[in-house]
Amino acid sequence: MNAKIQNGHISGTIFKYVFKETFFSFFVSFLFFFFIFFVNQLLVMAKEILSKKVPFDQVALLVLYAIPSIIAMSAPFATLLGTLITIGRFSSDNEILVLLASGLSYKNIFAPTLFVGVIVSLLSFGANDILLPMGTIEFTKLYRKILTATPALEIESNSVKKFKETVVITGNVSGNRIEDMMILDRTSEGERRLIMSKSAEFIDAGKEGLRLDLDKAFVHSSKEISREDYDYALSSVLRYRIRQDDIIQRGNAISAREMSARDTYAIIKEKETAMHKVLSVRNFETLSAALSIESALRQGHLSSDWKKLPTLLNMYNHDYDISHLILNDKSLSIFRLEFNKKFSIPFGSLAFIFLAVPLGLLAKKSGQAVGFIAGILISVGYWALMLIGQNMGMKLGTSPFWSMWLGNFLTFIIGFIMCAFRVRK
Repeated sequence: MNAKIQNGHISGTIFKYVFKETFFSFFVSFLFFFFIFFVNQLLVMAKEILSKKVPFDQVALLVLYAIPSIIAMSAPFATLLGTLITIGRFSSDNEILVLLASGLSYKNIFAPTLFVGVIVSLLSFGANDILLPMGTIEFTKLYRKILTATPALEIESNSVKKFKETVVITGNVSGNRIEDMMILDRTSEGERRLIMSKSAEFIDAGKEGLRLDLDKAFVHSSKEISREDYDYALSSVLRYRIRQDDIIQRGNAISAREMSARDTYAIIKEKETAMHKVLSVRNFETLSAALSIESALRQGHLSSDWKKLPTLLNMYNHDYDISHLILNDKSLSIFRLEFNKKFSIPFGSLAFIFLAVPLGLLAKKSGQAVGFIAGILISVGYWALMLIGQNMGMKLGTSPFWSMWLGNFLTFIIGFIMCAFRVRK
């Protein structure tokens, strides 16, 4: 490494050398993570699709359309692992010591690795924002086509499936046998119906859809207006059909995953505008009920409104609950989560750079092995934190921003503190 000594400046020769080594390690690490996620995708396909005797060429196309998502997920972790391996080798081979002894600063290490992080983040964002929606759309189209030929793909163990106006709840599924099945639907007259069976057998009827043969079924139906008016029946054998059109229609809605960041943001604004309009009406009704309750309480039990107090309280509670449900719209939360995810995952590469450089500098011996182990452990922790954040955002309504960005901020803060400590030392 021949370099002109310029204290406090960045050497062009050192920059090219570190950039080349870091990018090469990134490429090798990317292949490693790509292989892991690719094999995982194959295992998922084997469990859900190959076991249902779907043609191999269609399964291969599904895997091909899933590659953009694999690329988007592999890039940040590859940046972390590649940087750790590179800086760890530099440190264990005393190249960092030689660089500092030559009068050069840590900038000559940090600048090229950060440049690699910027490049990877931009490329990863492009794959996440352009290739991923395209691949997901084609994946969904092909999956619908497969469902047309193999409707039984929708039947899984311990799951809840909604087909248009029909909800099917299943227990354990073994072969064609289903344990503890429940069906919720409406009759042709508009009555609500509940069907329960201890066991059932599903028949793949091809273009006709699914046929369910239920053993010892219990059927309960009630009218929409008067729930007290109901009928029930017991049957030793009951045959139930789910049409193919109902199965295919289930996947027709376009999800946030199939959109670019710009389109997702536009949908979020539309949903927020619609939500605020509905909320303004609900809030007015809630306020009116609250004022009526206050008036009744002020006038006392001798007033005519006192007798209406239970009704007013029920109206207030009902309007308040509806406003709360609107405010916590799950579909809007999912779009917000996906929008933040489109940025947090690609730009996680930059956060990983700030952590990987000081960690790599700690290696004294076997820098590459230490960097590899540390990279795997950090990747697993980051992945777990991201999954926890996503589940909390969807189920508990936590902030979509913090649900998706908390891992990046923690990584950046810890790395920044370590970098500052290292430079001061």
